[in-house]
Amino acid sequence: MTSLPSTEILAAFDEHERGITIRKTRLGCVIGIVLVPLFTVLDRQIYPAEANAFLVARLACSLLMLALYPISGTKLGLRYFRLQGLVLLALPTLCISWMIYVKEGAMSPYYAGLNLVLMVLAVVLDWTFWQSVAAVTMVFVSYLVVCGLSDPITQSGIFYNNVAFIVSTGIVIIAGTYFHSRLRLSEFASRYELDRNRRVLAEQNQVLEDTLKQLKETELQLLQTEKIVSLGRLSAGIIHEINNPLNFATTGLYVLRKQGERLAREQPEEFSEVLRDVEEGVSRVKSIVSDLRSFTHPDAEQRDQVKIVDVITASLRFLSNEWKDKVQIDQAVSADLICSANKNKLTQVFVNLLQNSLDALREKPPGAEPPVIRINGRYEADKIVISVRDNGEGIAPENLPRIFDPFFTTRDVGKGMGMGLSICYRIVQELQGKISVTSERGEFCEFTVELPASAPESIAA
Repeated sequence: MTSLPSTEILAAFDEHERGITIRKTRLGCVIGIVLVPLFTVLDRQIYPAEANAFLVARLACSLLMLALYPISGTKLGLRYFRLQGLVLLALPTLCISWMIYVKEGAMSPYYAGLNLVLMVLAVVLDWTFWQSVAAVTMVFVSYLVVCGLSDPITQSGIFYNNVAFIVSTGIVIIAGTYFHSRLRLSEFASRYELDRNRRVLAEQNQVLEDTLKQLKETELQLLQTEKIVSLGRLSAGIIHEINNPLNFATTGLYVLRKQGERLAREQPEEFSEVLRDVEEGVSRVKSIVSDLRSFTHPDAEQRDQVKIVDVITASLRFLSNEWKDKVQIDQAVSADLICSANKNKLTQVFVNLLQNSLDALREKPPGAEPPVIRINGRYEADKIVISVRDNGEGIAPENLPRIFDPFFTTRDVGKGMGMGLSICYRIVQELQGKISVTSERGEFCEFTVELPASAPESIAA
C-alpha cells in the first residue's frame, strides 16, 4: 500500500475481522480439544510412567478450551476478540511446558510440541503482527523458564539447539504474519473503497434518474400548460364569435315576443312555449360563454366575493358531457355561501375534484350500486366547508399520505400526470384554506375544502 488507510477503513476492517477471528478461534478450540488428548498415544510410547498424569493434564487443557468456545460469542468475547487467540495458545503451551519441566527439561523432545502449537494456530488464526510477536514471545519465555528450572549445565547443547529451532519458527511466523496481515488490510481497503464508490455511484445514478424523470414530467406539464394557454386564446376568439350571433338571436327573440302579442287568442300559448324554449337555450349558451370567459381570463390573481353555488354550477357545466345520464349528482350547497377568492382558480379546484370523482366512478365494477356524487356546502363557525363525496372504489390507505404530492398518480401512463390534486392543494393554501381527504377502500372517497368565510357585511353587499 502506498499510504496508510483512513481511520474509517481501519475501524471497518477491525469490525470485519471481529467476526472472522471469533469463528477461527472457535475452530482452533475444536482442533485443540481433539488433538491435545490424542497425543496421549505419544506419551505412552516416550514416557509410559507419566502417561496417566500427562493424560489428566491434556484433558484439563481440553476442558479449558471447551470452556473458551462459548465465551467467544459473549459480549466479553466480542470486546476482547483478539486476546482469545493468545489465551487459546497459552493453554496447550502451559500444558506442554509442564510436561517438559516434569520430564528431562531441555532434553525432552516435547519442545517440538511448542513449535507445532505455534504453527497450527498461526495457520488457523489470522494473527496481526503484534499478536504473533506476543505469541512467539509467550512460547519462547515459557520454554526458557521450564528449562531454567532444570539442569542447564548438562543440557546446554541440546537447550541451545532447541532454542534455535523455536526462534527460527517464531521469526518465520512473525514475518509471515506481518506480510499476510498487511495484504489482508490492503485487500479489505480496496474492497471497501470499491463498495463505497459503488454506493456513491448508485446514489448519483438514482438522483440522475429521478432528475431525468422529473424533467420529463415537467416537460409534459409545460406542454400541457402551453396547450391550455392556446386553448384560452382559441376560446377567447370563439367566445367573441359566438357572442355576436347570440346578441342578434336575443334581439330577434325580443322582437318575436312583441310580435307575438298580435297573434290570435288561441295561438299565444303555444307560441310562448316555443319562445321560452328558445330563450332558455340561448340563455344557457350565454352562461357557458360567460363561464369560459371567466375561466380563460388572464387575471388569475384578482379576488372577488364569490358565491360557492355559482362555482359548483359552473364546474358541473364544464363536465356535463361526462356525468349527464351517467352519474347522479346530489347537490346541497347553501346559496349564501360566499368567500373572497379568484373565481377562475376556485372553479379549477372543483373541476379537478369532480373530475377525480368521475374517473373513480368509471372504475366501479359492473353490478355495483349506481354511481353518485354528493356535493355539500355549509358554514362552520367562521369558515365555509364544501365536501365532494363519491361512492367509487376509494383510495388505498398507503396512497392517502401522498395524494396531494406533485406528479403522484395511480393511473396508467398517459392517463394523468398527477398534478390535478396538487394544484388544488396549492390554490386552497393560497386562499388560507385547507383541503383534506378521507376514504374507505371499496366504499367511498370524500374531499373536504375549508375556506375562510367573508365578513357578514361583504355577504350582505
